[in-house]
Amino acid sequence: MDKLLEVKDLVVRFRTYRGIVKALNGVTFDVNRGEIIGLAGETGSGKTVTGFTIMRLLPPNAMIINGSILFNGIELLKLDSKEMANIRGKKITAIFQDPHTYLNPVFRIGDQFIDILLHHMKNENKSKSEMKKDAWAQAVEMLREVGMPAPENVMRMYPHELSGGMKQRVMIAMAFSLRPELIIADEPTTALDVSIQAQVLEIMKEMQKKYNTSVIFITHDLGVIAEVARRVAVMYAGRIIEFGRVEDVFKEPLHPYTQGLLFALPRVDKDVKPQSIGGTVPDLVNPPKGCAFHPRCKYVMDICRESVPNFIEIGPEHYVACHLYTGNKGGIKNA
Repeated sequence: MDKLLEVKDLVVRFRTYRGIVKALNGVTFDVNRGEIIGLAGETGSGKTVTGFTIMRLLPPNAMIINGSILFNGIELLKLDSKEMANIRGKKITAIFQDPHTYLNPVFRIGDQFIDILLHHMKNENKSKSEMKKDAWAQAVEMLREVGMPAPENVMRMYPHELSGGMKQRVMIAMAFSLRPELIIADEPTTALDVSIQAQVLEIMKEMQKKYNTSVIFITHDLGVIAEVARRVAVMYAGRIIEFGRVEDVFKEPLHPYTQGLLFALPRVDKDVKPQSIGGTVPDLVNPPKGCAFHPRCKYVMDICRESVPNFIEIGPEHYVACHLYTGNKGGIKNA
């Protein structure tokens, strides 16, 4: 398949008063053109840092120690701020968890929407007023596409006048308005109730299919991943520990952490209670030696406490980093 994004061996650190936070520790994955992939894991696993690193939106205390981010063959980590600004928004954009945080409360929706469109419009044959008129019409049409009732009225409203679901529709419309090739959706439905969440997911799927946009869907909710994604990368302590097609990972999860995440989901088809994963997420200032999951793993072996497992392919497009499958000789073992 045609690869749009290739992330290789990404290592990111943060300077803090407690020490150096080892946020990403060799993250590698790819995104095909027109594909939705999921990044799943608990809070603190590195999902959001991965997304912000791709967009080059890390805070000043961040350090990209190693790695490569190829987007359409362009190395994003080598671009200066001006070159990256030309890609960010136009070709790569984001939808965030809390839309009210990213919508300015003192400006009308229309003013904010038009400002985004005008920033990327380059047409010397039109006056500023003509471009503003075109931007208004485009914004109204995009709001209509995401199912917003009375979009002309919404354009004249302030963010506080909209419900959470309506604000998230505005964010989706803004994200797709410039026809980006890649959208990074960071927990876009977490702050919504279940019924609105389902509507927003359906809108995103329809828009993604219509414009053939690639999407990295970041969430802790594996149920959402099953609903929208083709492939899923499960992250833990700044590493991808399992990666594969959603149906393969959900039907036959290989890593004990992935198994734990699935066992924690409520089931309606079986009379079983959700089971939580014991222990806590590791401190990334002082992470455990070897496999970071070994203090919580019921299959832990001596080698798990000493060395980080290699990332190997177990089946077609199904990869895992676990000593249960590599062993000392690289052979596969049954968990």
